[in-house]
Amino acid sequence: MSEKIGRILAIDDNEDILFALKLLLKNHVELIQTETNPERIPEHLNNESFDVILLDMNFTKDAISGQEGFDWLAKIVEIDPDAVVVFITAYGDAEKAVKAIKLGATDFVLKPWQNEKLLATISSAIKLRRSKSEATNLRKKQKEISAIQDQPFHEFIGNSPEMQQVFATIQKVAKTDANVLILGENGTGKELVARALHRNSLKKDEIFISVDLGAIAETLFESELFGHMKGSFTDAKKDKPGRFEIASGGTLFLDEIGNLSLPMQAKLLTVLERREITRVGANKPNPIDVRLICATNNNIHEMVQDESFRQDLLYRINTVEIHLPPLRERISDIPLLAEHFLGVYAKKYRKNIKGISADAMKKLNQYQWPGNVRELQHALERAVIMSDSDSLQDTDFLLSARSEKVAEIELNTYNLEEVEKNIIVKVLKQNQGNVTQAATILGLTRTSLYRRMEKYGL
Repeated sequence: MSEKIGRILAIDDNEDILFALKLLLKNHVELIQTETNPERIPEHLNNESFDVILLDMNFTKDAISGQEGFDWLAKIVEIDPDAVVVFITAYGDAEKAVKAIKLGATDFVLKPWQNEKLLATISSAIKLRRSKSEATNLRKKQKEISAIQDQPFHEFIGNSPEMQQVFATIQKVAKTDANVLILGENGTGKELVARALHRNSLKKDEIFISVDLGAIAETLFESELFGHMKGSFTDAKKDKPGRFEIASGGTLFLDEIGNLSLPMQAKLLTVLERREITRVGANKPNPIDVRLICATNNNIHEMVQDESFRQDLLYRINTVEIHLPPLRERISDIPLLAEHFLGVYAKKYRKNIKGISADAMKKLNQYQWPGNVRELQHALERAVIMSDSDSLQDTDFLLSARSEKVAEIELNTYNLEEVEKNIIVKVLKQNQGNVTQAATILGLTRTSLYRRMEKYGL
């Protein structure tokens, strides 16, 4: 240990041992506090926070059994469940060591100790304590968030039959370990569904990790998801756990899974089948236990037909599918959503805006909302910021002209191929040639749209 880290409490009835420990550790740790009387352990733990507790196994009443040490270990763990205890004794054997570990000790050191070995043991114990503390703090934060979010679906605003069906599915699926695939357009709230599933699951007190697969470069896929070892590649300056390891015990949400290339799909499938990951540069696999939730805005079943998404991977991730309807298919929810966002942003920007005019609401109801709830939210925020009135007017909403329904495009022929070609041409023009956006609006994968464009010479 090159720098002073960690706070140590050492308990031993031999003052010479404590003096030796203090002499050895004073140049390596922030604090070394010693105690000869184990009865004062609770007092020390209630007054101070220690990273490592060095505990003798035998005090006055028993010379070699170690039972006193085991008894005090139980009391220490009762006071501080995250305590890191290292036994230190002159009477050690394999049986005692195994029992000590089972009862919650971290390690077992024999007297007389080797200085370097003891320092290494303490260094590892300090790192363990820090990891335990971080995990505990994270769980506490999540519990606090869950307590605030006391309504099961508080993020979802909607009384439409379509959303009631979504709520019912979440309630049925949440408390199982089934893998869930959430399908829906951009802006429909797929991550909100994933968080609702987690918050209503048996893993609600554990971690929730969200990963946008569309934002991860293929070269970093394994490192980000599975982790890496120091020196495994040029920028690997230290060991790093991947998202699967971090989420183990909790929920892992993989967003935009339809964007994965076939090689990345194969690697992901292997992990899901074996339920273990191997860090880049490591030889030993680590078991993982995650509740997997995936989402995509692509037509993933058509991607399977196009062979751009593996069917065996789809079987792994979609034990249950949840389809999120676009906002244009649940128009009855628009007034409720609009009033909700008005309340949020009027408060945020300290505006005394009490409502939305009839003309403005009519305009919102007639718009097709290609960006779904997210676009509606942004539209309300902008309207609140720009409004000088005590109610929002239709002129406060500048909505995109690109919301025209494909179904409403004027057609000059009933020839199906000509109809398809004309629709593709018009949607591509509306989206300035953006194939990804056009494919989403048409309900196609990019591969399928490219094939049709090639077919029609576009």
